[in-house]
Amino acid sequence: MLGVMDRRELADFLRSRRERVRPSDIGLPVGRRRRTPGLRREEVAALATISVDYYTRLEQARGPRPSRQVLGALGRALRLSDDERAYLFRLAGEQPEPLNGPPSTVRHGVLHLLERLDDTPAMVIDAKHEVIAWNRLAAALIADFGSLPPRDRNILRRRFLLCDKDGSRFGSEESDQFAREAVADLRAAAARYPDDPAIRALIDELLAGSEEFAGLWAEREVRVQRGLCKTIIHPVIGPIVLQCETLLVPDLDQRVVIYSAEPGTPSHDALRLLKVIGTQDMRSETV
Repeated sequence: MLGVMDRRELADFLRSRRERVRPSDIGLPVGRRRRTPGLRREEVAALATISVDYYTRLEQARGPRPSRQVLGALGRALRLSDDERAYLFRLAGEQPEPLNGPPSTVRHGVLHLLERLDDTPAMVIDAKHEVIAWNRLAAALIADFGSLPPRDRNILRRRFLLCDKDGSRFGSEESDQFAREAVADLRAAAARYPDDPAIRALIDELLAGSEEFAGLWAEREVRVQRGLCKTIIHPVIGPIVLQCETLLVPDLDQRVVIYSAEPGTPSHDALRLLKVIGTQDMRSETV
């Protein structure tokens, strides 16, 4: 059932977003005779493959309700973020279209943060628990991700399918808690990205290869994962008790996962030693 279209707010929103996009963003010359900030109406109409008259009427709050196809085209033409695209749909009285899939590009500022945390293991995961960026100490603590095939950088695949191959033990209460929360988080991601083939393929693979995952998936819990305490058994250093904190990057649906140890504890000293050892013999066990 269609909602109520807010023509005035839709008109103002379209105009403000059009004025924000620079001609150079879409490969157009700025030119000296350009009298309006951002794009012209005819440029937006061309990018969205709609008539200039139709787009003009939308900006003047006189247009008919745009179809979902037109709204999607306008979102792409105006380079809207996911939140802005959802807002555009709601202004037109429509439910937002499903997202295509979780972004895999990590913002430069986040990469810089990982580099600065040279004494703290940290990594970035996307909505399907793919490790898409990490610092040197995270590689030393968990796995040398750079030497792994991309598919083996997925935390869920490592937890449910690769644990027997790398010798890790997953029987403790902590690991059971992580497994339960991670599966609930994956179900939430599947709802956000219903058309993403990578998430669907991951779920199918985990269902076929892990009875533990299949059992947890059947419980249908839905919960976005936050942080928890975790013990990691390093093959050289031994047990390291860490607090795992998760910082959200909402507009990219990514999470910065940071592992820290209480100062003055053996685990804190272990991290300092791990910084020296680096990625030598990187098989480790999470319990």
